[in-house]
Amino acid sequence: MDTFSNIIDWISDKLKIIGAACLVGMTFLTCADVVGRLFRHPIFGSVELVASMSTLAVAMALPYTHKSKGHVGVELLVRLLSTKTQLIIDTCAAILSLALFALVTWRMALYANTMHKSGEVSLNLQFPTHIIIYIVSFCFLIFLLFILQEIIKNIKRLKSE
Repeated sequence: MDTFSNIIDWISDKLKIIGAACLVGMTFLTCADVVGRLFRHPIFGSVELVASMSTLAVAMALPYTHKSKGHVGVELLVRLLSTKTQLIIDTCAAILSLALFALVTWRMALYANTMHKSGEVSLNLQFPTHIIIYIVSFCFLIFLLFILQEIIKNIKRLKSE
């Protein structure tokens, strides 16, 4: 279990770095485009690139955010319950999340495959959009592994109580 945990932590850390690079790239590209527009020389395809980088930044941040418990949660009532009941609720929510995101990941991979087969490309730069969709699907897969890891930990904690 430790090896599995270390591997997904390592992948999550690399995704976080790439997502941060996308965020920085979006900032620089947007600034350069605005300055270029002031001098009547906008950057061709900057909107497509920024949209792609924003998609990647969000998808790549998802596993790390889940690992660090950075998602917004409403726990006003749950905090009043016993630890065991909180674990049960957390496990049920994680199982539902696992099912939902497994379905989303699977359908996204199928969609990327369909886009790949059809040869769909972006409007201006003719960039193959299926690559972005495959990357987002991979990020969701890593997210699923973190959810699965959380379920396993919760079940072990429930057995020990």
